[in-house]
Amino acid sequence: MQQKAFLMKASNTTEPVETSDQSTAHIEEDDEPPSSFPSPELQSTARKKNLHHKSISDLILLFPKARSISTSAPTRSFRKKYFPGIGNKLWNDWHWQVSNRIRTKDKIKNILCLSEEETAALENKDRLLPVSVTPYYMSLLSENDSNQSIRRSVIPTIHELKQSPGEADDPLGEEKQSPVPGLVHRYPDRVLFLVHDFCSTYCRYCTRSRVVGHGELHPNHSRLEKALDYIRNTPTIRDVLLSGGDPLLLSDDRLDRLLTSLRQIPHVEIIRIGTKIPSVLPQRITPQLVRILHRHHPLWMSLHFIHPDECTPEAYRACNLLADAGIPLGSQTVLLKGINDNVDTMKELFHHMMKMRVRPYYLYQCDPITGSAHFRAPIEKGLEIIRGLRGFTSGYAVPTYVVDAPGGGGKIPLMPDYFAGRDNDSILLKNYQGELYHYPDCPCENISAK
Repeated sequence: MQQKAFLMKASNTTEPVETSDQSTAHIEEDDEPPSSFPSPELQSTARKKNLHHKSISDLILLFPKARSISTSAPTRSFRKKYFPGIGNKLWNDWHWQVSNRIRTKDKIKNILCLSEEETAALENKDRLLPVSVTPYYMSLLSENDSNQSIRRSVIPTIHELKQSPGEADDPLGEEKQSPVPGLVHRYPDRVLFLVHDFCSTYCRYCTRSRVVGHGELHPNHSRLEKALDYIRNTPTIRDVLLSGGDPLLLSDDRLDRLLTSLRQIPHVEIIRIGTKIPSVLPQRITPQLVRILHRHHPLWMSLHFIHPDECTPEAYRACNLLADAGIPLGSQTVLLKGINDNVDTMKELFHHMMKMRVRPYYLYQCDPITGSAHFRAPIEKGLEIIRGLRGFTSGYAVPTYVVDAPGGGGKIPLMPDYFAGRDNDSILLKNYQGELYHYPDCPCENISAK
């Protein structure tokens, strides 16, 4: 199986896009983006500080400075063993990381001691989702423990080949809510914009296993314009979420052009980006990328962390760069059986998130995609985790537990039962310790006009 490069270099006008193991497609050539100028306020600030720059682009952001890149002992040991000739500059180049993804059974077997269940899955050609792991993320995996949490999340097992009752390739009904290819319009005022179908590392529980990695959603001009035209012609849309695939795997130029096009639509108020890059490819978060993102505020970002093992020095650095640019960061964590389905693991993860300036936003019940039964914990387990967090850690560290309703019903929040009933004119409330309290309830109709 021959590996294809997926280098999204800013200098290219025609960029190779991974479509399958057998072929490489090319996206259409786009016009060059217009020049970007700093805001009048920023120019004024620069003048007041008597800053003399060689070009206007230097004024776009006065930060961030590149932070020194530290790494963990397991990653250093992994590099020395499997990539001894690769220096720091190449290892920390996101293009190198993407083009050297580990994708075949033979390459994985050279690094990991595979279990029978992993071997059988890697040899099976009927997998819905391809296999791909960046060298960086592979360095975090246990070589000998096939039950390690994050290893189970990216290395397939035979369990994902079994379809259980209630599972479907498109459990959320996204296809029927797509007015144009790659755009999902479920809620009245916002849309999900699937930029392309490529990820550097594929999560085995991915909601869009039917789409990602198959080369069906290309980031070419014609397809993106159809989605942009739909947004332009639908004035109720005020919020656009870029997802995929991972939108941050677009080149800097292409991402800048897309964000610029969205910003030129008057009724689009908020742009969000959903990404797992800080946890699987933190090298992608460069000062240059951050300067581009900063130009398109208000811009929010939803990150995907599932386990404390992902909270490395590299991940901290990536999140710090994003937060320093004023980008509000939220984490969307999927509840996964045998990976993070206990209070202690979740609390440790969310404490890391807080230190990384990432707000734990959603705890997702795993969607019933085909072959996901071994990942799906009972609903009671999710409620138990929320109950074990509320009152026992910072409120900011407690996410909202949600189920994305099958069939396209949208996200439905679930909470432990803190409302315990009514006692005459009071309601009974149960606190985090299980103790009951009375709250005097004054229904509006009983309040006499003053």
